[in-house]
Amino acid sequence: MLMKWLKQLGPLLALIVMIALLSAASPYFFTVENLFNIFRQSSVNALLALGQLLVIITAGIDLSVGSILALCTVVAAKCLKAGLPVATSLVIALGTGAFVGWVNGILLTKLKLPHPFISTLGTMNVARGLALIISGGFPISDLPESFRVWGAESLGFVPVPVLVVVLIYLGFHFFLSQTVAGRDIYAIGGNKQAAFYSGIPVNKRLVLVYLLSGLLAGVAAIILAGRMNSGFPLAGTGAELDAIAAVIIGGASFFGGVGNVWGTLVGALIMGVLRNGLNLLDVSTYWQTVVIGAIIVWAVWIDVLRQRFAK
Repeated sequence: MLMKWLKQLGPLLALIVMIALLSAASPYFFTVENLFNIFRQSSVNALLALGQLLVIITAGIDLSVGSILALCTVVAAKCLKAGLPVATSLVIALGTGAFVGWVNGILLTKLKLPHPFISTLGTMNVARGLALIISGGFPISDLPESFRVWGAESLGFVPVPVLVVVLIYLGFHFFLSQTVAGRDIYAIGGNKQAAFYSGIPVNKRLVLVYLLSGLLAGVAAIILAGRMNSGFPLAGTGAELDAIAAVIIGGASFFGGVGNVWGTLVGALIMGVLRNGLNLLDVSTYWQTVVIGAIIVWAVWIDVLRQRFAK
């Protein structure tokens, strides 16, 4: 009972404690402006982590999301600079993310590559290379104001990226908890072979999962490009690690079959609060990297402990 309670509320309690400690350590942390800044900065990781959650529930992993993010920012920026309408550019960028995700799924299911680590490692390099080729290795800047609204503007006092994240999380909560496909995804992570013999279209579901992961990376790219006012071929470097950390901190398991969207959102906020707090405390970016790495190791260790207690 205690382990179940800790599993459900532990990440939220950790977030509250972290906010309390950073508020005491810095007078600039617990302000409305800074909190909204954290929400805005966390939106990209929250979207990448949501796609990563779907993959991890199936006991997989997607190492390509950071590179897909970069590719989609470049594609969107290139389309906009070529004079295409904003709506068309958005569709092309999202379609690019979904296509690379679909390729990940096909490599895993049709070509029977032994593990998603291999297929997504390959597409990670391909997507990053394409981003560099398309952009010539340089940022594509000065994007239209009507595009920047997705990353830099607010609706009332709420940043647009925050509204996008909330709406998408609500949609995926419904998808995972109320649809047949969502329940199938959990079943595949619980026992892939049993799911297959139960009549679940395992390969189709896996392709769908990786496609959605790529699509969400595309959404994150639109928000990031809007905020940065550019398509940047080196954007998202290491972003897959932050996304994985957010998912595991949020209560999902590398062993599959476990995880929920709200835990992942809390995990993404923990990562955002941590980075923001360390910046306010003037901690070197080098040490920030050390801290984030330690947290990833800690989160995986907690996951292993959870599995041992569950047996």
